[in-house]
Amino acid sequence: MSTFSGLNTAMTGLNAARVGLETTGNNIINVNTPGYTRQRAELTAVGALASTGLNASRPGLGQGVSVAGISRLADAHLEARLNATSGAVGHADTRAAALMDIEATLREPGENGLSAILGKFWNAWEGVANQPGEAAPATVLISSANDVAARLKLMHGELSDQWSAQHSALETMTAEVNSTAARVAELNASITSTIAAGGNANELLDQRGTLVTRLAELAGATSGENEGVFEVKIGNHVLVSGKTPHELTIAGGTSLETSAAGGAPTVNFDVQGGRIAGALSLLGPANDTGTGGAIAQMASSLDAVAKNLAETVNAAHRQGITADDVPGGNFFDPASTTAAGLTVIVSSAAELATRSKDGGKLDGSNALAIAQLATEKGGADDQWSTVVVSSGLAAQAEAQQSVNAALAHNAAASQQQAATGVSLDEENVALLAYQHAYQGAARVMTAVDEMLDTLINRTGIVGR
Repeated sequence: MSTFSGLNTAMTGLNAARVGLETTGNNIINVNTPGYTRQRAELTAVGALASTGLNASRPGLGQGVSVAGISRLADAHLEARLNATSGAVGHADTRAAALMDIEATLREPGENGLSAILGKFWNAWEGVANQPGEAAPATVLISSANDVAARLKLMHGELSDQWSAQHSALETMTAEVNSTAARVAELNASITSTIAAGGNANELLDQRGTLVTRLAELAGATSGENEGVFEVKIGNHVLVSGKTPHELTIAGGTSLETSAAGGAPTVNFDVQGGRIAGALSLLGPANDTGTGGAIAQMASSLDAVAKNLAETVNAAHRQGITADDVPGGNFFDPASTTAAGLTVIVSSAAELATRSKDGGKLDGSNALAIAQLATEKGGADDQWSTVVVSSGLAAQAEAQQSVNAALAHNAAASQQQAATGVSLDEENVALLAYQHAYQGAARVMTAVDEMLDTLINRTGIVGR
């Protein structure tokens, strides 16, 4: 190796230290950048030149150092775990929030809840029993009955609004999945072309990783290489394959009523996780086992309570006679016994069958018997109490599930950040190391320069 080659060796050290300083500085600057993955300059020793001629037997020295590349310190296992927990927390959060909204719709316990309104309704029957045929207690009773019907209709309307809001959110999330998938496909093309040209695609890989995590939160997406092609999958369906995105679409009903008729919304992919899966589980139709869509299931429970109330009160009312000896008829319209359609058809004291068939003019035993339906096992109150308790337990369970999913997600995010995020302490140490390396390489170059100065400018002048 000639003396002049020492300059090149020193130059490689300067270049390597400079790249290391720039990489470290880039890490420090991006310490708070979401989705940024720590990078590192990969240095490798340059081997000795082949030795030929008279000096072939001498061992050759290395030619310095080269920068093999800038590596991205990602961990595929931690990324996969983060994406899996993102899907779980998205699913749990969506369901927990919806079930809390459903529970809030019930307004139980409280003076505006159906339990309190039913209590006033039964008390009004006792008032009628004490003053049969009188207009004032009859007016109170009819008003209380209308309050019950209005409360059931209001809750059904709120559930219908919640269903529509969830469906609107589903449409928004589906559109976001499609736009994000298209962006991932674009990044795949950019990454491929950048790497093929010998460039650094680390920032593009960070952007793609952030987008895949969002797809995992929305639809439980997973990602990986398949025969050298980067793919994003939802279940067993491919959402993105290299440069090609595929579209997620929604079909089915667009209202609570159409869902109840069996036209629940569906998507063309097998979505098992994420917020979209949570929304789909909420928008499903009700079933007899109580495991259907939460919103439609609650609407079905309201219908069952309304039907129970109408049928039991109507049956008891038909057992009596009015103050004018007219056989009692239906109190509620039997043609419409749903929560949205419950209607009081009695309009005056003369239509109330307060007497038993064997009672006298002042007999209110039939009205009292109707009032006692409040405590009947399996009656409307008992059924409503079961609905309220079940709703509360379900909301509590989903809230706990959401907390558990969040804990798992936070743990996964912390582990990924610890492994791939920027540590200012580590980067400051690296900064000092590269700084000293640069200074050392510069000192080597200065020494070689002084040697060459002596060799070139001072050789042959001794003795002059």
